[in-house]
Amino acid sequence: MSQAAVQDAEPRTGVRVRVQKLGTALSNMVMPNIGAFIAWGLITALFIKAGWLQGIFPALRNPDGWVAQIGGWGSFDGAGIVGPMITYLLPVLIGFTGGRMVHGNRGAVVGAIATMGVITGADVPMFMGAMIMGPLGGWAMKKLDALWDGKIRPGFEMLVDNFSAGILGMILAIFGFFGIGPIVSAFTRGAGNAVDFLVNNDLLPLTSILIEPAKVLFLNNAINHGVLTPLGTTQALETGKSILFLLEANPGPGLGLLLAFMAFGKGAARASAPGAAIIQFFGGIHEIYFPYVLMKPKLIIATILGGMTGVFINVLFGSGLRAPAAPGSIIAVYAQTASGSFLGVTLSVFGAAAVSFAVASLLLKTDRAKDDEQDLAAATAEMESMKGKKSSVASALVGAGAGSVNTIVFACDAGMGSSAMGASVLRRKIQQAGFGEVKVTNSAISNLTDTYDVVVSHRDLTARARQKTPSAAHVSVEDFMSSPRYDEIVEQLQRTNGGGGVAVLDDEPAEAPGDDSGADALPLSSIVMNGTATSAADAITEAGQLLVAAGAVDPVYVDAMHERENSISTYMGNGLAIPHGTNEAKDAIRRTGLSFVRYGQPIDWNGKPAEFVVGIAGAGKDHMALLTKIAQVFLKADQVTRLREAQTAEEVRSILMSAEK
Repeated sequence: MSQAAVQDAEPRTGVRVRVQKLGTALSNMVMPNIGAFIAWGLITALFIKAGWLQGIFPALRNPDGWVAQIGGWGSFDGAGIVGPMITYLLPVLIGFTGGRMVHGNRGAVVGAIATMGVITGADVPMFMGAMIMGPLGGWAMKKLDALWDGKIRPGFEMLVDNFSAGILGMILAIFGFFGIGPIVSAFTRGAGNAVDFLVNNDLLPLTSILIEPAKVLFLNNAINHGVLTPLGTTQALETGKSILFLLEANPGPGLGLLLAFMAFGKGAARASAPGAAIIQFFGGIHEIYFPYVLMKPKLIIATILGGMTGVFINVLFGSGLRAPAAPGSIIAVYAQTASGSFLGVTLSVFGAAAVSFAVASLLLKTDRAKDDEQDLAAATAEMESMKGKKSSVASALVGAGAGSVNTIVFACDAGMGSSAMGASVLRRKIQQAGFGEVKVTNSAISNLTDTYDVVVSHRDLTARARQKTPSAAHVSVEDFMSSPRYDEIVEQLQRTNGGGGVAVLDDEPAEAPGDDSGADALPLSSIVMNGTATSAADAITEAGQLLVAAGAVDPVYVDAMHERENSISTYMGNGLAIPHGTNEAKDAIRRTGLSFVRYGQPIDWNGKPAEFVVGIAGAGKDHMALLTKIAQVFLKADQVTRLREAQTAEEVRSILMSAEK
């Protein structure tokens, strides 16, 4: 039974990731201030010399009237609101936001001061300059504060804080005036000349070859907010409109693609396309159609040709927007359409949709591949992976056609420690949500069968798990103790199962009254209150030697623990690591055993701080109940504090073994 896949971001490296991060940073500076761009666009549309009010009421063309005063034209040339907003307000807001992103309010203030330097040192609107000086101001203020953090005498904090911000702001403003401002001005003029060249030579439609694939790969923010918005705003200031605002924001190509799926798609893709089309066209959330392209990459041809059509029509009619349309909704597009451009903009949107629909329909009709729910779910997961976080609109895609979830398996390399711990945490969350009928188990990947509805695994093991269980939905996690993906699984159960039942424990052995297996598996001699290791490798050896000394494993098992760690990290989260051997090393286990080592100084465990290391050797399933108890301890901050403050081995064992399930 196919389910919606929810997946952590895969490890991302390379140029694409760096461009994505740059685009995200630029977007985070611009998007919070889109309201100001909209306000400026509306004021411009209403009050400039060729604005809407004068078109409707010719009597308002008086150069000494209130419309002229607001618009800054006629005898009031240079005054008004339009000019100062784009010259000062919008760049300062961007610089303020960029500084706050880096160092809170102090960074924001210095970023705004620094931005004023580039504004006054340039002859074009300084959006690019603000995107440089804002974060630079925040970063410099952060570094300066760190120099004397904790070293200021009481009573002098405000004096030092205020003067350091003021002096740094002054220095950066001067640097921006003489250094960054002229450079950005030259770049802006050069980029503007390049755009003029493309327009004059009828080459502007070719930009869709770059922009449409960039959107699907989440590289569009760097292009849109880093280049098109600054250039478009400068162009709009001079001519009252810009075609550049429509290169990326045109909702037509995505609409045509989704309409094609409504007509010729199959399975979940066809079922979800109508809702996705509404979200994309009216809500302006273009990422809703990205999984459809990722599912069938050849469909990028449809969006490219649709985008080229839209740009060509806008060039033909000389149409454009007064300000950015964000999000890319048809409502936002019309709100920013310049007077005299409504026909061209309308034709560009629906012309792009028509071409995209025609090409996508042809490709779908001639496609022989089977299209089902799992294709869309996997593509949605891939889209979230590239984005680097959960998509806010993904449920509109993966929710369609999904059936109830009955079995979930947590898979790891050995099926001994990580999966048992993760399954215990996930099982508790699912039961607390009222879905006790859902069976949660754990398994080694090598033992998986394609009979599960959902498979949960470490993100570095998901590809292997997918080979064993291709029909299941796959969820990738990294933090086993507190992964946000667990909550997303519960949310999915609420959508697919439609209610909860009586909580039951599945495949989780419980200890019988009076059973002292906990004491047998974790003897006091295997508890070390102050470990001596200083690295993860040494800590694994220290925990493994305790298992050897207790007679639980043969010495070769320690080597298998290192081999397991080299494959996948055994860091669980909340300061806990649970090193254990590989699946092939189970023959070296004599009996179930645990060891516990506490470290006063956290050990760097593949970039994560590990204070507690629990070595594991599991024979059969008789260690599962013990791991369940340990998991419940490390889910509670007060219990972790008790372990941190424990004075004796007896106290540690009591805390670990007395946890409630």
